[in-house]
Amino acid sequence: MPSANTHSAGLMQYLKHGFLYRWNLLLFFGGAGLALLSPWPDAMIPILAGLELAYLTSLVAMPRFRQGVDAKVLSGARARVSASGSATTQDSLQRMVEGLPVAALKRFVSLRQRCAEMRAIATGVRGQAASSSDSAESIRTPALDRLLFLFLKLLISQNGLERFLRSTSEAELSLRVGDVKERLSAAQATQEERLVRSLADSLADADLRLENYRKSMRDAEFVAVELDRIETKIHALTEMGVSRQDPDALSHQVSAAAESMQQTELAVDELRHLTGLADHLQEPPAILEADLSKLLIRGR
Repeated sequence: MPSANTHSAGLMQYLKHGFLYRWNLLLFFGGAGLALLSPWPDAMIPILAGLELAYLTSLVAMPRFRQGVDAKVLSGARARVSASGSATTQDSLQRMVEGLPVAALKRFVSLRQRCAEMRAIATGVRGQAASSSDSAESIRTPALDRLLFLFLKLLISQNGLERFLRSTSEAELSLRVGDVKERLSAAQATQEERLVRSLADSLADADLRLENYRKSMRDAEFVAVELDRIETKIHALTEMGVSRQDPDALSHQVSAAAESMQQTELAVDELRHLTGLADHLQEPPAILEADLSKLLIRGR
């Protein structure tokens, strides 16, 4: 009998794989046909069933057979999980891109096209020898996808910050702080304790709103600068690829550029409370390989 272990496919799986083995099926159904055509089908069919049962029992008792079935079943399960994860990643990426306003989407489409051009340069489209394509293989997506994914998150952050900043203004919030301060001073002069406590709490909230607005303005400025920086870096790397025609050097430059963005990634993480990025992908998806054709048409 099969041994119990955490990766065991189970008795039914062992019997199923043993029975469906092509040579067993051929012999079993061939024997069944002969038994039905024989003068003694009532006797031959039970004998055939007994032989099949003995075969399956001996097969399931073999450790090597069980290990082979376990490996096959586990491999199939992993493939299904991988396919499901890929579909989920694709859906999440589409939702992120779909949420961009038209201007931001056009900017993302343009940069994605630049990255595709860079990859084409590195793999030999711009006159590289065929042997160089292998050395440029490391540029095919990971580092570029990381830059693109960060750019996408920055665009989403920028959109969220702009919506928040449009909802009020610094002048309005400053006016609110000044008004509450005047009312608090008047209440303190009349020694209205309940009113003083209430207005003091209101003043703290008003100051907090004003500080939060100013911080968001600084965040918006930082995001705008980082978007320009990534765009400029991608363009510079593409131009370097055209002029130097060295896929290895280009690959190293792209990887270094992606690594230099760690502080920017941390800053984007801090904006999750405002942009809703906490519910989206945490790791860079394969953006260059993703099928975004339906969404990207809107960005052209």
